[in-house]
Amino acid sequence: MSEEYRKFDPADYVESEEDVRGLLRAAAEEDTGDGAVIRAALRYVVRTQNTSALARDTGLNRGNLYVALSEDGNPTLATLLKVTNALGLRLRIESVEDRAGDPQPARPQSY
Repeated sequence: MSEEYRKFDPADYVESEEDVRGLLRAAAEEDTGDGAVIRAALRYVVRTQNTSALARDTGLNRGNLYVALSEDGNPTLATLLKVTNALGLRLRIESVEDRAGDPQPARPQSY
């Protein structure tokens, strides 16, 4: 008797809005700064949705949506905002805490 294995696909476990929020929150926390983890999580979430409706709601065509969220994609901030908004979510910016747990002070930028 042989065992069958199939490739792990997180999209198989994203069943509710709470799952979507949890996956994207974890991706944002684990991302190394290049956006790859967030893109992968969004790609999985998009696959669980009606892609045509999502494309319509974002104003992007399906092809552009797939390309933007692909492994080699580099979605613009506008695209990320459109996708998260269409999913009923919003991006939020929070302070980064240092290793001791204290918030890092905002650094003034010179322009």
